[in-house]
Amino acid sequence: MPKLLYASTSPYSSKVRMAAAYAGIAIDLVPVKTEDKPAELISANPLGKIPVLVLEDGRTIHDSRAITQHLNRLSKNVLFPRNPDKRLEAEVLEALADGICDCALSMVYERRTRPDAMVYQPWLDRQWAKITAALDLLNANPPKLPKKITAGQVALRATLGYLALRFGGQWEKGRGRLVRWATRFDEKFPELKGCVPG
Repeated sequence: MPKLLYASTSPYSSKVRMAAAYAGIAIDLVPVKTEDKPAELISANPLGKIPVLVLEDGRTIHDSRAITQHLNRLSKNVLFPRNPDKRLEAEVLEALADGICDCALSMVYERRTRPDAMVYQPWLDRQWAKITAALDLLNANPPKLPKKITAGQVALRATLGYLALRFGGQWEKGRGRLVRWATRFDEKFPELKGCVPG
């Protein structure tokens, strides 16, 4: 069985875990702490980043988008539609969700790794502006939640879970449609709720 090196708070790990569960692909979950630089992680991904999917033949797949594409091929297109326009829509939504996470993580690391006196507020403000612009765009027109979802919707749910974890009470104001979207996602796909960052 393939194994996934992951962290429960990582939005990218969350996306992959949800995608695998939704696609019906069994994976062995192996939690890791990236700050400890475990040998298993470094040998699987020299960047030391998660998630990493380790295949049964020893090959490794990293970054989360490469993993969702692999899971899509294994599942015969459960995660991405065959229709080129619909597929592009799913890929762009996944990229936007991941971009929000990139900004959010850079803010978390800025605060976590620097002494308070050295935290660079203009950097934090710039990242937050990117996040809020993307969230406002999504709130104005939330993605549909049909019976068959894509990796794009999965990525967005993972992203909103991460924002709730790290920026709870900050991102929701004025974005009720997006908050309701996350609630509806959990109601429609309760089997995936346990994969939301936490």
